[in-house]
Amino acid sequence: MDRVILEQHLALAERHAAQGKQHVARQENLIAELDRDGHDTTEARKVLDTLRITQALHEQDVERILGELTK
Repeated sequence: MDRVILEQHLALAERHAAQGKQHVARQENLIAELDRDGHDTTEARKVLDTLRITQALHEQDVERILGELTK
């Protein structure tokens, strides 16, 4: 793949990883707030699990593209 395209993909993957990190943190804060208020957090925790899986995929994508760029 062309280096310029890889760099564009890397920028996008890094942006997704940064946004994902923010989403995970926000969900963790929401769960803490729900816990403090005595609410059931079962569904919120399922969402958090999904966000964490997605975040791991974003981070793997960044690493994969960085690996391609260093070849």
